[in-house]
Amino acid sequence: MNPADLTLYLVTDSSYHTEESFLWTIEEACKGGVTLVQLREKSGGRDYLTTAFRVKEITDRYQIPLIIDDRVDVALACGAAGVHVGQSDLPVSYARQLMGPDKIVGATAKTVPQALEAYRQGADYLGVGAIYPTTTKVVTILTKVETLNEIADAVPIPLVAIGGLNEENLDILKGAKMNGIAVVSAIMKSKTPKEAATKLLQLSKNLQE
Repeated sequence: MNPADLTLYLVTDSSYHTEESFLWTIEEACKGGVTLVQLREKSGGRDYLTTAFRVKEITDRYQIPLIIDDRVDVALACGAAGVHVGQSDLPVSYARQLMGPDKIVGATAKTVPQALEAYRQGADYLGVGAIYPTTTKVVTILTKVETLNEIADAVPIPLVAIGGLNEENLDILKGAKMNGIAVVSAIMKSKTPKEAATKLLQLSKNLQE
């Protein structure tokens, strides 16, 4: 299936939040215009699922699809719209088999061969990056904008740019062949996440004009 609107894709990070502030930030971001939310947690299965149900209550309220990072079991259990898998996670083909044809399966791709393989295995969209170094607890391998464009030319599915993106550094993506931007800290660390989302949504739209 074709994924939801990728214009402003929020990837969560609870590492500097209380549970209350975490959920509040996500809800404010939904009010501000994020078009897709990915819950990315490194907690155990039970805690991850509990959080997923709470986040899904919020995203459902604003009719925004919820994507679960890595954990197909959590995605299925909470009724999420889909799952996102990285290069070291469950292969796309297995995620697709488990999720079925009507759910969204996204994949991370940093090279054209990775993108082609993910598409061949059934990915609906690709997350491409990191465009800039990130502060999240993941291994960062930088991806040039030229590579992003090469990936866009190689596969017929939409892609979203990710990695250290914020309202101050998006100019590098002007004219790039993408369908949106994915942000983490630019919203999750903001004291005014609703306003941050609103501004980032417009900037993302501007990049694609």
